[in-house]
Amino acid sequence: MRIGVAACGLDGGGLSGGNSALSAFSTVTAILVIAIPVIIAITFHEAAHGYVAWKLGDDTARRLGRVTFNPIKHIDVFGTILLPIVMWVTTSFIFGYAKPVPVDFARLNRPRRDMILVAAAGPGINLALALVSAILLHFAALFEGNAGTILTFALQASVFINVLLAVFNMLPLPPLDGGRVAVGLLPDALARPLARLERWGFPILIFVLLIVPAIASQFGSSFSPFWSVIAPIVRFVVEIISTITGIEAGLR
Repeated sequence: MRIGVAACGLDGGGLSGGNSALSAFSTVTAILVIAIPVIIAITFHEAAHGYVAWKLGDDTARRLGRVTFNPIKHIDVFGTILLPIVMWVTTSFIFGYAKPVPVDFARLNRPRRDMILVAAAGPGINLALALVSAILLHFAALFEGNAGTILTFALQASVFINVLLAVFNMLPLPPLDGGRVAVGLLPDALARPLARLERWGFPILIFVLLIVPAIASQFGSSFSPFWSVIAPIVRFVVEIISTITGIEAGLR
């Protein structure tokens, strides 16, 4: 089982100046400007898993209609809608997940190798989307007024969200994609114990993402193990993308 997870905190670095500009617009507009990149990122992420699995021998996702860019096919009512809303209202942090794409690893042409490729496809497509979004920022200046401001912020958000989704999912903890990659790459002596950890993967994530920061806050600390690990990597990847595309001022 693989969970597609979207996790983003748009209040902290990664997007420069966008929040103040966007505050001039309605709450609905602000939500849509962030929600649309999130939906696109999750949809492409899950569809990529299914597509690569199909091409490597397992057509389970294709037969179930999951190799599609229709976001409705990938939405989990609780994980994609209710949980992110509750978390945004209560913590100003968004965490959620999409409906897992079914993959029968035993049907893959070369199960161990292909498991790695299927797992890496999701984060890979997110990095590609981040790069495309950064390139499109060059054209946002062609739009004047509110349209240009909204488009600029949406593309900046798309870069940040897609990089964050890719980095988060590559954490080496099953059922995240990075856990699948690690199980495929590690020798059996290490791969088997890591694979057995999958049943505890989601509780571990909840503990690290929510419970540890909540406990730290009771002692007057803003410590978050998630952001301590993830934020520097996200910033590094965003800086690489901004340098490659020549839009440093827009993302740093």
